[in-house]
Amino acid sequence: MPYRLLAGLLAAMLSCVCMAQQDTQKEIERYRQLLAEGNPADLFEARGEELWKAPRGPEKTSLEQCDLGLGAGVVKGAYAQLPRYFPDTDRVQDLESRLVTCMVTLQGFKPEETMKNPFSAPGRASDLEALASYVAGQSKGMKLAAPMHHPKEIEAFRIGEQLFYRRAGPHDFACVSCHGENGKRIRLQELPKLTDPDDARRILTTWPAYRVSQGAVRTMQHRLYDCYWQMRHPQMDYVSEASIALTVYMAKFANGGEINAPGLKR
Repeated sequence: MPYRLLAGLLAAMLSCVCMAQQDTQKEIERYRQLLAEGNPADLFEARGEELWKAPRGPEKTSLEQCDLGLGAGVVKGAYAQLPRYFPDTDRVQDLESRLVTCMVTLQGFKPEETMKNPFSAPGRASDLEALASYVAGQSKGMKLAAPMHHPKEIEAFRIGEQLFYRRAGPHDFACVSCHGENGKRIRLQELPKLTDPDDARRILTTWPAYRVSQGAVRTMQHRLYDCYWQMRHPQMDYVSEASIALTVYMAKFANGGEINAPGLKR
């Protein structure tokens, strides 16, 4: 076959593949828009508000005096400034680790009680997923502005950066393996480049999110746990320093993005 004819056929085939991918992506976006018209996360958000205001735990008190970073009881806009350093715990905390702290210090729960079932499963709800949905929803429309001033916030960023690029496990995978380049995908799932501010702002600001395939709200802690499982890394412990450091690292690139959480995922 003449070289020019072969080259022409290959170019035509590549063009068809690109057009098919574009059409598929458009259909996926259309599917997401249709689902977003009635996000089931609203139900989780309402349950979270009830849990926030209900007297619970050994101390029979609510979480209404929980300090999420803007002062005791201030929920509006708090999620938009997380993760951040908290002087009372002397550590950087994300939303879920801070909720655990408040449930322990205000309501009297033991740490192991609060984290026994952090992720919901069929027939088993998760209070933390609901609470995270409620708190995140109170920052909807605001700009993400996770602080990066305190030495421990800067340290967490540096640790998160190392974890993001650290290859390990039987497949020699790292976060950057999937999220370090533009244009990557797994099957029909587009993989965002999380060090690209445009992608980071689009993705991070929509978590927590209702996952249609799982019928539940999932949080960033669950997303990281699941990613580590898929990479066949050792299990990531709930609200561990590693999970928070990775969130700090990604939030740095997502700062300035408009929060639209709880979001909706496939």
